[in-house]
Amino acid sequence: MRLKTSLLKEAKHKELVSCVGWTTADELYSCSEDHQILKWNLLTSETSLVVKLQEDIYPTDLHWFPKTVGGKKQTQAEVFVLTSTDGKFHLASKTGRIEKSVEAHKGAVLAGRWNYDGSALITAGEDGQIKIWSKSGMLRSTLAQQGSPVYSVAWGPDSDRILYTSGRQLVIKPLQPSAKVIQWRSHDGVILKVDWNSVNDLILSGGEDCKYKVWDSYGHLLYTSSSHDYPVTSLSWAPDGEVFAVGSFNTLRLCDKTGWSYALEKPNTGSVFSLAWSVDGTQLAGACGNGHVIFAHVVEQHWEWKNFVITLTKRRTMQVRNVVNDAVDVLEFRDRVIKASLAHGHLVVTTSLQCYVYNSRNWNTPLIFDLKEGTVSLILQAEKHFLLVDGAGLYMFSYEGRLICSPKFPGMRADILNAQVVSLSNDTIAVRDKSDERVIFLFDTLTGKALGDGQPFIHKREVLEIALDQCSPSSERKIALIDKNRDLYLTYVHRHGREHKVCKIGTMVHTMVWNDAANILCGIQGNQFTVWYYPSAVFTDKELLPKTLYMKDGSEFSRAPHILSYVGTKVTVRQGDGSLIYISVSPYPALLHEYSAAARWEDALRLCRFAKDPSLWVCLACMAMASRELTTAEVAYTAIGEVPRVQYINFIKEQPSKESSLAHTLLFSGQVQEAEATLLQADLIYQAIQVNINLSNWERALELAVKHKTHVDTVLAYREKFLQKFGRKETNKRFLQYAEGVEVDWEKIQAKIEMELSKERERAANASVRSSIAPRR
Repeated sequence: MRLKTSLLKEAKHKELVSCVGWTTADELYSCSEDHQILKWNLLTSETSLVVKLQEDIYPTDLHWFPKTVGGKKQTQAEVFVLTSTDGKFHLASKTGRIEKSVEAHKGAVLAGRWNYDGSALITAGEDGQIKIWSKSGMLRSTLAQQGSPVYSVAWGPDSDRILYTSGRQLVIKPLQPSAKVIQWRSHDGVILKVDWNSVNDLILSGGEDCKYKVWDSYGHLLYTSSSHDYPVTSLSWAPDGEVFAVGSFNTLRLCDKTGWSYALEKPNTGSVFSLAWSVDGTQLAGACGNGHVIFAHVVEQHWEWKNFVITLTKRRTMQVRNVVNDAVDVLEFRDRVIKASLAHGHLVVTTSLQCYVYNSRNWNTPLIFDLKEGTVSLILQAEKHFLLVDGAGLYMFSYEGRLICSPKFPGMRADILNAQVVSLSNDTIAVRDKSDERVIFLFDTLTGKALGDGQPFIHKREVLEIALDQCSPSSERKIALIDKNRDLYLTYVHRHGREHKVCKIGTMVHTMVWNDAANILCGIQGNQFTVWYYPSAVFTDKELLPKTLYMKDGSEFSRAPHILSYVGTKVTVRQGDGSLIYISVSPYPALLHEYSAAARWEDALRLCRFAKDPSLWVCLACMAMASRELTTAEVAYTAIGEVPRVQYINFIKEQPSKESSLAHTLLFSGQVQEAEATLLQADLIYQAIQVNINLSNWERALELAVKHKTHVDTVLAYREKFLQKFGRKETNKRFLQYAEGVEVDWEKIQAKIEMELSKERERAANASVRSSIAPRR
């Protein structure tokens, strides 16, 4: 990826250009110390004078009123705020007419910024004051006062906090007076520019120490650049938060969100005082010290999938290369490319007006449909359909171009969604809520309606990243999530029982991705690359989960590696310095998943015997138990020497009825409530009581016996035997109460138990006879 820059031969402004701002994706306004405001039309390459300002107005900053708020277009006239050195800010219309001028600060007003919903304006001045104004220009409050000038200011993603410079320090100040202020020393020189992205919640800063730095919203340093030749005078996040640009003297740099540099340009611009991205994130404009306005657009982005490599060669042209036969196809588009995604055999490309869907088997005839909004910020693909996210909402499309649904939830802000907090599978869309980061909304892909009873899944801590598996049947769909503690959890999308069963499967996990064709999960855990060959083992046999892992030392990775994809047996990892490395994973686990899904248990056993890998035997054992294939499970557990489990499987096989067998299989996986419910539903009261006795759930056993008026003496007898074994006396009031009126006679109890078991055997025999007669009829 790099920037393709363009500069006119002669500068249109006679003095330095101080600020620039986009009105649309193809129209830019620039302000200069020659008092002129110019309008640049990139479609016609024309430049026209909007207005000549008064001689005493020297502009310092320009910011357009936000066009969309929560997906709705603003009705307010198109206006911008212009700050100047005379201590005023001016509200100006698109025609250049000054609607209002407000005396704001003593000395120059150095920065002015609208918040994300346009309800407030913030200004920062040379006098060290930061003030908040209404959109009509009425003073609301003075947020901060300090001794040094505030050179730059930015709103937090929710417009509830302000980031500003204070000499060599950065300060995050919440609007609530009682909330805690975060302040930290950030640079070795005065900080000149800051920016805060609403999508990734990361902060940029640049200063006179000639460095730019990336921070999280708690003030933790994520990246610091090497020292440039000159101070960093401007920087700006792209709207989607994936890249940012940095400007300095005769320098323009394009960087990844983690900090490393994609490309460095050395145009003849003088210092770049201001940078602004177009609303679609494809173009960049810079205000230059020599009177020029520099334009740049992003090219040479790459997308890879299996044997295809796709490169954006020009704004409207892509090159498709098949690395197997070196065949090359060129794709031409009517408008410039904004977003693209390549997965599951399809390429989805969005331009400013249309969406193109290509099948990897045929690059000549794309399916094309029009878009309402031209600012798609995210494309997610599943095997059967894909999801487009823009500032207005989420839209689910089939690969035939048919709109399937558009899910919505209260307080939805589609403009700040990214790939970490939205996930897609064939039947489910998962979206993490921004207002409460513990909440995950789950929607049906066909209807767009909330799953189940409409209640979202709520985790106990804030969730940082979510990912839906791609290959489970709908009823078994799972979602993996990383929370604020960097713990990795797995849960079912659909509730199995009264509430979601959430199990922790990893700690200190920084990044994770599901395989595209099997339910295998990979991630970077601490300093190790880890593959969970069968994450669902946590629901079947939790103790054996660690034996299903493949772990590789990750010390070869540089700082902050990120997994991009896991396709087939290849994992692609982007390192902290921007380089890509590829890791191969054994093909056998995916093959085992395939055999298990197709119930080809003999093939699965043959594969494990051939591979001689203990982790495969553990995976097979857990898969077989999950499918209640006891014979295969017995062989697999025997192969790994798990004798107690083999004995329990034989005990399950000996059960007189299907219900008992199913209940003990559920018990094997630790699902006590489900096992008890299965027995009670089949009217096997004694067996349900015995299950609780075996687990020392004495109060529940007594509760069932009393409720069903049977085997109270059995519970008391076993309780007495249990206490005698440990030399204890009964202290439970409930047991003492029933012991007074019930006589314990072991012979009667044994006879009663035998009668219950024979009744169960008889009923099971009758059921099998009925089932064998039914087909003949």
